[in-house]
Amino acid sequence: MQRSALEQPSPSRPCRDLRDWLDRVRAIGQLQEVQGADWNLELGILAELNAKRPDSKALLFDEITGYPAGFRVVAGALLNAPRLALALNLDPALDTSGLVQALRGQPRRWEVESAQYPPVEVARAPLMQNVREGAAANLLDFPAPFWHPKDGGRYLGTGCCVITRDPDTGQVNLGAYRVQVHDEHTLGLMISPGKQGAMHLQKYRARGEPCPVAIVFGEDPLLLMAAGLEVPLGICEYDYVGAIKGEPLRVTPGPLTGLPLPADGEIAIEGLVPPDEVREEGPFGEWTGYYASGERPQPIVRVQATYHRDDPIILGSPPNRPPNDYSYWRAVVRSALLHDAVERAGVPEVRGVWAHEAGGARMLTIISIKQRFAGHARMAGFVASQIREGAYAGRYVIVVDDDIDPSNTNDVLWAMSTRTDPATSIDFIRRAWSTALDPMVRPGSEAMVNSRAIIDACRPYEWMDQFPAVSESSPELQAEVRRKWSHLF
Repeated sequence: MQRSALEQPSPSRPCRDLRDWLDRVRAIGQLQEVQGADWNLELGILAELNAKRPDSKALLFDEITGYPAGFRVVAGALLNAPRLALALNLDPALDTSGLVQALRGQPRRWEVESAQYPPVEVARAPLMQNVREGAAANLLDFPAPFWHPKDGGRYLGTGCCVITRDPDTGQVNLGAYRVQVHDEHTLGLMISPGKQGAMHLQKYRARGEPCPVAIVFGEDPLLLMAAGLEVPLGICEYDYVGAIKGEPLRVTPGPLTGLPLPADGEIAIEGLVPPDEVREEGPFGEWTGYYASGERPQPIVRVQATYHRDDPIILGSPPNRPPNDYSYWRAVVRSALLHDAVERAGVPEVRGVWAHEAGGARMLTIISIKQRFAGHARMAGFVASQIREGAYAGRYVIVVDDDIDPSNTNDVLWAMSTRTDPATSIDFIRRAWSTALDPMVRPGSEAMVNSRAIIDACRPYEWMDQFPAVSESSPELQAEVRRKWSHLF
């Protein structure tokens, strides 16, 4: 019998950096090394095909067309349970449901304990093995892929961390934003409104000052995950990841901006975002499965210096039509986050939550509850749609009974088909927080808002005892027959 998720053994120490994680992935047969792919579409299409196959691997591309051997790109890093478990320092034998259960309650603990793990500065950093400043800092030295056929250019930043500092509070933020290569010395930066990085840029712009920025393009996968989650305001992602690991991260101060850079990172830049200069950025194939947001004026980064390790590795995380390169880990982690958050908000008897990959782990959320009172299902749905962890870019919240596995799409659709009355089971919220990446936000619109549907797919509480019984044998009877006829299964 499989042990519970929390009883599973974990590696003796957390991964030190991206290379350490890759070594562990290789050791369990989950790494596939690819030589000779072209950065122009070929690498991106291979990553797309890999994300769609059930036996996906982490792909490590080397000898990329036009670049020296050793300048590498990773794609498909966290596409399945074993690789995600290794990043989280959990047992790679855990399955998806085991991972979600292992993560229950942990984000709250990481928030509380993060203050105990501020990063430590080191004088000698592998990241600084190769330093290029001024005109010598050429972004085209790195094999930034042209990921999708209709992209507006090459994107060095898909699995990156953009590092900024609040000019008022000094708070450092790491955000996972997309970064386009405009030319040898200029990057395009797309940050959705409301994100902390965008707030920092706005503050500098209001002062008429350039915003110092650093971007790391190859980092510990845990840093990417933290940068892409709703870490609460006031908590630095470095501290948060330190709490996950149980030890502080190593950083080195950027020589030009003073921003803390991951000492064991692969590639980083420092630069300035001018307060009054933009350039057309995009389009880019996004996590919704569309070339959403089109081509828009976005801030640029004037790159002043590049830093990289010997034989550097870009951590790629290209989105596509789901399932895509990072939809799996987001679904697992956000499911645990949402479960905890809904319970903290006061919703009782939550039995399961699944942030479905088809909605990019944002647009389609399913919650399973044990109904205790009339209105319980609506309470769960409305809370999940508007709490911090579920408000951004949502679309549908479906609430189901506790006999439904929220991660089983067939079960959920069956509940929707048989336990709802369309005229009375659906409620709406208007003008909710959305994003330019939402394909239903009309191009050129200034209001990044959408509506939400709350679907009550539970048995009507008032007459649950009269609702038809399910024509299915009990789990106990199924288990008994399975034991007798195990050779058939």
